[in-house]
Amino acid sequence: MNYKKMKGLLLILLMTMAGLAGCIGSEDEEDNDETTVSMDASDGGYTYASDVDNHRSLMKDLCDIKTAASAFDWATAKDIYQNGKNAQKSDDSYRTLAGFAAADGKNHGYDAYYNMSGSVDSHIMAAMDGTGDFEGASDTVRYQGIAKLTVNMGMVAYTIHELNSAIAKADAGNVDNDSGAPHNWDEGWAFFHGPDEDYGCSPAKVMEKRAGDFGTTNAAGVANTFTATEAAMVAGLAALQASDSAGYTAAADTVVKNLVITYSQAVLKYTSKMDSNESGEKYQAEGYAFWKAIEAYVADHTDACYNNQTHGMAWIGAGNASSCDGFSWVESPSSGEMVCYNMGAGHYVYAAATNETICNGFASVFPGSGMPGYYSNYGAAQMNGVLDLTDATQLGTSYDVSAWFTGVWAHYGITSADIGTLA
Repeated sequence: MNYKKMKGLLLILLMTMAGLAGCIGSEDEEDNDETTVSMDASDGGYTYASDVDNHRSLMKDLCDIKTAASAFDWATAKDIYQNGKNAQKSDDSYRTLAGFAAADGKNHGYDAYYNMSGSVDSHIMAAMDGTGDFEGASDTVRYQGIAKLTVNMGMVAYTIHELNSAIAKADAGNVDNDSGAPHNWDEGWAFFHGPDEDYGCSPAKVMEKRAGDFGTTNAAGVANTFTATEAAMVAGLAALQASDSAGYTAAADTVVKNLVITYSQAVLKYTSKMDSNESGEKYQAEGYAFWKAIEAYVADHTDACYNNQTHGMAWIGAGNASSCDGFSWVESPSSGEMVCYNMGAGHYVYAAATNETICNGFASVFPGSGMPGYYSNYGAAQMNGVLDLTDATQLGTSYDVSAWFTGVWAHYGITSADIGTLA
């Protein structure tokens, strides 16, 4: 074979190999594309005004934390929580849930309520390490704590912080889409819903589940709470861009209201299931985590007055000691019947009072005994007792805690229809 012919064949061979390499390279690129999240401009019906792709990526961390914890791999779950895995920033560092949860000065109200800096992180780390409220807890209980606290207390706190930050920026006049209030509002939705493909690990998914439990979905099967929240977020973004203070404030209030509905449903469900012989501690742990998502927003509305005739409690919402002196036996303007009515305590009617003697059984301090009749945050204290993970005596009982939410629901304008009925 002459040199020219050999050279030609060699060139053909090289060209063929190059073509094959190109094909192989294309297949690798396509595979990489399949494993790399390609985010579009919207999630769950909400269209972002700014780039929050990195923030959205944090939701995948929640999925991975849950997967690790489900295998009782506490070390991996903790590593992802503290060091991150999926939300890589331009400087090659990672956004982490722990970085937010442990930080000072976040605008979510949890630290003020618990009188503790980094209170969200403290709760999550107790489950991670098996300490504090999770001291001596079983693997099942720790898993539920990690999976539920990160998604709910952690991401709900993150969501509320961003909405409040958006309001603060808008009030200061900064409504730039990329750096101002709309950007923080976008972040709020990113932490509440996340990418559509990771929706199953989000607080938004919890709305769907609880609405299914309580029959509070629309004709299309979508949670009423989610519909209201998504609409409020869309309207709130437009209000921020228009510097409409009343509009974006109302939108944020609607979001919080529907979070309270969702987590009220969750607590009602799991406290009612604590009588299970096989899964009582699991349900208690779930109830605990869901309760911690809203405790800071509802506890102040669980005050109660003791009645020394019925030995029961009248739930007065957010009151004070003098509120317990305010019950009177009066004629109801709507029914004409005599009722035990408190004008100063949320217009509360104590239905258990069937006569004036019973109605007179309230007092801020009972004369002669010195015993108090007013109990601040009484419902919250009772709830924390029922959901004490270190107290096995709480198990084996089905609890109906709906009365403890009476003042809470009144405060947020939540009706019985909003809560629904547990199937």
